Amino acid sequence: MRIAGIDGVIVDWYGLQQFRDYALLHRNTLKLVEQVERLGMKFAICYEDQTIPALVKEQRLAEAGRVSHAIDELSWMKQHWFRSKSYMTFQSPPLLLSFGQDGLTDDEWSSVLSKVGGVSYFSLHHRRQAALGAFDWPLPKQGLSAVEQFQRQSRDWPAAIPVAFPRFRDFYAQAKVHDSWGTIDDQDGQTLQRSLTQPENGALMQIATWNDWGEGTQIEPSHEAGYRDLEMIQRVRRERSTREVPFAADDLKLPGRLLNLRRTAEIRQAHKRTLDEAALTLAQGNVAAGRKSIEQLEQTP
Repeated sequence: MRIAGIDGVIVDWYGLQQFRDYALLHRNTLKLVEQVERLGMKFAICYEDQTIPALVKEQRLAEAGRVSHAIDELSWMKQHWFRSKSYMTFQSPPLLLSFGQDGLTDDEWSSVLSKVGGVSYFSLHHRRQAALGAFDWPLPKQGLSAVEQFQRQSRDWPAAIPVAFPRFRDFYAQAKVHDSWGTIDDQDGQTLQRSLTQPENGALMQIATWNDWGEGTQIEPSHEAGYRDLEMIQRVRRERSTREVPFAADDLKLPGRLLNLRRTAEIRQAHKRTLDEAALTLAQGNVAAGRKSIEQLEQTP
């Protein structure tokens, strides 16, 4: 991510409850945050408030406790994550997103945020009453026309977060989960190129997604696309950013080579410190030193 010019990650977070896989997702989020902080990147949370009606339905939460539950969850975030130097901010307060429209109502979100305070809140697609703005997300049945619609409706908001994406191709019908949401064609990279270079009128650009293979929106390296999407992001970032991007397209292959070394038991056990230092060196932009360490380990008998 760092070598591609991506500054940080936005994590879908399902809360703290011992319910379904929420606790597992929380533990994994803690591990991800550790790495983000170690590599000098940023992170923010997209709160899945759809968890609240699910908890109510399963009688794990009283209907009257919806707002207080959300306050408790955001207060935990405020105490443990918002204080981190790596947590993403917008106009000083910490950035918070919420996904979907089926969790808390507008009035409930207003109540929650009035109690928690000090948050730059963005809702999905449409700006809620208490939101600074909204963030966009792929709408398969509308395709790139939805991107243009979001641009139009967000012009009068204080801020907006547009979305870039490579395609949409879900597996839900094949898995017999429910009908497919629809398809957005890859167009040999043109979908990502067009969405990635839309007019800048927002707080930041969100890329959907790093690794959602279930909906086919992933940009991480793959057998099918190779490093194409990351190369495009890196190139656009270099063209449009005021900050230097100290990486080249070929550098994107270095983390994969580093990963292969970690998967070799003998090297992992004997050279763990060198492997960790190589990762930090790459993240800091010192490609020559990182490449040299990797090449030396690859030549280890």
